[in-house]
Amino acid sequence: MKRLGIIDWGIGGVSVYRLIRAQLGDVPITYFSDTGVTPYGRMSRPELVARLKKVIEFLKTKGVTHIVIGCNAASTVIPHLADHGIPVKGVIEPAIEMVTRLKPRKLGLIGGRRTVVSGVYRKGFAKRGIAVSQRIAQPLSALIESGDVSSLKLRAAAATILAPIKNCSHILLACTHYPAIAPILAEMVSKDTVLVDPAAELLDTVRDWQLGTGGRTEFLTTGDATAMKRAAKNAFGVSIEKPEVVKVS
Repeated sequence: MKRLGIIDWGIGGVSVYRLIRAQLGDVPITYFSDTGVTPYGRMSRPELVARLKKVIEFLKTKGVTHIVIGCNAASTVIPHLADHGIPVKGVIEPAIEMVTRLKPRKLGLIGGRRTVVSGVYRKGFAKRGIAVSQRIAQPLSALIESGDVSSLKLRAAAATILAPIKNCSHILLACTHYPAIAPILAEMVSKDTVLVDPAAELLDTVRDWQLGTGGRTEFLTTGDATAMKRAAKNAFGVSIEKPEVVKVS
């Protein structure tokens, strides 16, 4: 049986998981959260490539046949990954394709530090003749990962981050955590601004893989299972019954 693996450092990829469940039914999924190691956005490129290699090989032993990397920071190094013999898809290319079709008059982007500093979106959009104004929104990811989706601290951080780009016609949510606070983000921008969540574009790839249905779901973490359950429920309304703590080394 085919099985989809979703890799993220934390619970951001649960937004992708939730969409797959809603649109494609009970696709066999193994969700892997790697909070037991240094955040992916803080690893050097060689460190991140080496870590993803270990994770992908581990997931293959769990029966995973296709992988989605639901993390922008990790997706920046996909071109540097070796061929693991199974399809590996990140979130960056689908996001660029989706935004390009929208033909933004003025494009903004919020993302983690690594995602923004890497220049991967700036270069990708430049090839399509699209300029982008980017803002590092690291505090938002950390707050959502902790299960905070509504505090005054989060609202203040969002307002500060979005202020310089609030009048853009479109703002790309370049982190899978951010859809959890989309209503709050919408309050901080112009009423005509479109917040772009590229998860729907990634869904098309998963659909094309024809993974089938009827398989069981697994949630694995190298970190704190209780924290994972709490954050997934608070941020995305997803209940995780029994996440399994695993070691990948």
